[in-house]
Amino acid sequence: MCTVSRFTEEVKGCGRIGAVTSQPPRARPYGGVPADQRRARRRAALLAAGLELLGTQGWAATTVRKVCAEAGLNDRYFYESFPDRDALLLAIVDEQVALGTDVILSAARRAPRHPQARTRAVVTAVFGFLTTDPRRAHILTHAFPSSPLLQRRRIEIIRTMAAIFAAQTHETLDQVPLPDVDVELTGLTLTAGLWELFTTWFRGDLDVDRDHLIDYTVALVLSTVELAAPLHHHLR
Repeated sequence: MCTVSRFTEEVKGCGRIGAVTSQPPRARPYGGVPADQRRARRRAALLAAGLELLGTQGWAATTVRKVCAEAGLNDRYFYESFPDRDALLLAIVDEQVALGTDVILSAARRAPRHPQARTRAVVTAVFGFLTTDPRRAHILTHAFPSSPLLQRRRIEIIRTMAAIFAAQTHETLDQVPLPDVDVELTGLTLTAGLWELFTTWFRGDLDVDRDHLIDYTVALVLSTVELAAPLHHHLR
């Protein structure tokens, strides 16, 4: 019997004796590989090709045709996974951001519940993530500044990083004298500033070594946290 709640799904199979339902043909495996797995492989190949182009030749060079050529796929397979070039670019960046976020959170979980130890672990992990694969630093220094699309995504990424800062601040400090809105403002200010600082350094425009930049970043974050009490005092 068909129930009312299932009527929409089963309308073709109920209400007429001998009704014939038509099922969409299932895609047959090709070479023993199901169709959905083949599509997933092609999408992964396009993402890998896009990362290679975006991370070495830049935003303008990452075209649909070049990505397909790099992936060894016909152009028609591109639109099977992505509606347009912008969707691919965002997928590439989002995938790297997700990996970077995992690195940050893993470093924070492994570090002691102490502001200095945890901050150093996270900052060191961020630099390790960006330097392990030079394409990531290239995207940071070249793709983001040249693409309005990625500039808009940058705002969302900064907000995500600021939220992590706020969560870690509450987790590592016994008492946070600032209200949540001011912790959020502090996180946004710090994260946006560090984004520009790291971009400038990876571009080669700062004559400081990696160790000093890590030390500076750790000291800046800790100093910002220590400013919470006087900041709250002046905001009253």
